[in-house]
Amino acid sequence: MIHQAKRFLILAFAVSMLIPSFGQAQKKGDRADANQDVREKPRNVKPELKKEYKNWLANDVSYIITDPERNAFKRLATDDEREAFIEDFWRRRDPDPDTEENEFKEEHYERIAYANQHFTSGIPGWKTDRGRIYVMYGKAHEVESHPSGGTYDRPSYHGGGSTTTYPFEIWFYRHLPGIGSGIEIEFVDPTGTGEYRIARSPDEKDAMLYVPGAGLTLSEQLGMTSKADRISGIGSLGGSNGYMRAQDSPFERLQLLANLSRAPQIKFNELNAALTGTPLTEDNPLDFDVRVDYFRQSDERVVAAITVQAENNNLVFQDVGGVQTARMNIFGRITAVNGRRVGIFEDPVFATATATELADTKVRKSAYQKAVALAPGTYKVDVIVRDVASGATGIKSVPLSVPKYDSKLLSTSTLVLAARLQSLTDQPAVGQFVIGQNKVIPNVAASYRRGEPVGVYMQVYNAGIDQTTLRPSVDVDYVLTKDGKELDKQPEDWRGMSDAGQRLTLARLISTQGLVPGEYEIAIRIRDRVSGQTLSPSAKFMIT
Repeated sequence: MIHQAKRFLILAFAVSMLIPSFGQAQKKGDRADANQDVREKPRNVKPELKKEYKNWLANDVSYIITDPERNAFKRLATDDEREAFIEDFWRRRDPDPDTEENEFKEEHYERIAYANQHFTSGIPGWKTDRGRIYVMYGKAHEVESHPSGGTYDRPSYHGGGSTTTYPFEIWFYRHLPGIGSGIEIEFVDPTGTGEYRIARSPDEKDAMLYVPGAGLTLSEQLGMTSKADRISGIGSLGGSNGYMRAQDSPFERLQLLANLSRAPQIKFNELNAALTGTPLTEDNPLDFDVRVDYFRQSDERVVAAITVQAENNNLVFQDVGGVQTARMNIFGRITAVNGRRVGIFEDPVFATATATELADTKVRKSAYQKAVALAPGTYKVDVIVRDVASGATGIKSVPLSVPKYDSKLLSTSTLVLAARLQSLTDQPAVGQFVIGQNKVIPNVAASYRRGEPVGVYMQVYNAGIDQTTLRPSVDVDYVLTKDGKELDKQPEDWRGMSDAGQRLTLARLISTQGLVPGEYEIAIRIRDRVSGQTLSPSAKFMIT
């Protein structure tokens, strides 16, 4: 037994000596790395940003740069990339890229200088709360200032009653993009050092808040509420004082402060960048239609009405507060033949429906229109539309041939086939799709379901004046044809026409009740009885 045990130990020792050799043969490289002195290993060291780039990121644009932009800037590897990034950063915010100056950039640095001059209090003015808000959003539309504090009569929505306050200011903005309308921001200086801080509660300016029996609200004077409730925050939640505005609740104030801490909205400039930079290759395209109509404004100006229309069934509806909502962001850029930009437009378009209306809403269309006054000539409009929910995007370029109207010749505007045609005689003639005293929503696809009326709208210019009646004298007929055969002819009379000088407005609904599905053409035959000139503009449409 002893000899067998010795042989076993000797065999085990021999095996243990062989195992490291085998492992070393198999993983020679790994063992070499493991045995290398860590002090001799190369280190992955990221070069430190130069001071000028640190200052740009931490000081110059710290309030206005978005989180994705900040992260992208930090990932850049070379100074050339950083310079290109900074140039593009300002260009995305430039309200008028066609000028040499970048108005946004200049105003931004002017705001920083103003904040340093007016809000400094031991720290640079741009670092204070007032300085931050001023740099981000500019001058408030209204400012209520109490630089010395003192006796203060609370408004009813803050409980009424008199108290003594610390120095405070209330800034009022009518609208802040991405935040809302009617924004009030209150700043309080409880230390008397001139450093005003954003207040999270209307009671922060109350110097008597912690003094028993002093500075009571009306309800506290009547014993209906207790100052202890106000101090603990119970009263500020609406409590029993009955004076609280929704915007003064702690939740709303915290939400406002969170919104104000984000970089200001750049609107839809990412869509502008898509038109300006490298063309997009979209995996998720969005189909839409664009139509341009022309209306004479004066001898030198013509109104180009640009209509964008998309099928609702191509949009993604989401539940927003119990309402099914789809949203499109629309950006357009108009350029002349020499490349000079002559106008831009950008707006959101919403389609909303209740859960029961959703099916009907999806078979309809969402439309947007921008009217731009242009001189006669040739232009191009680039339009980009994005469905916010799905990210689906479409881009189209449409030529604009703005006509020149001869003041001596009979002429017309574009013949518009409308999905909706409504007289605004008794209503304000303002808003989208308003032409003269009519609301005209074009049917861009020119497709109607059987039974839907076809709206026909057109303006006639330079009609001859009958010297007997001193009014334009023209004959107008609406002629409906199919496959070249005349189906219907309806004369227009003066009661259906409005005139402004030598401009006549034609607006009529054509019934489709007796029409079978197919393609039709509507022509408006115009004869000037004074000059003998004739015109016959026409347009085709489908009945489904």
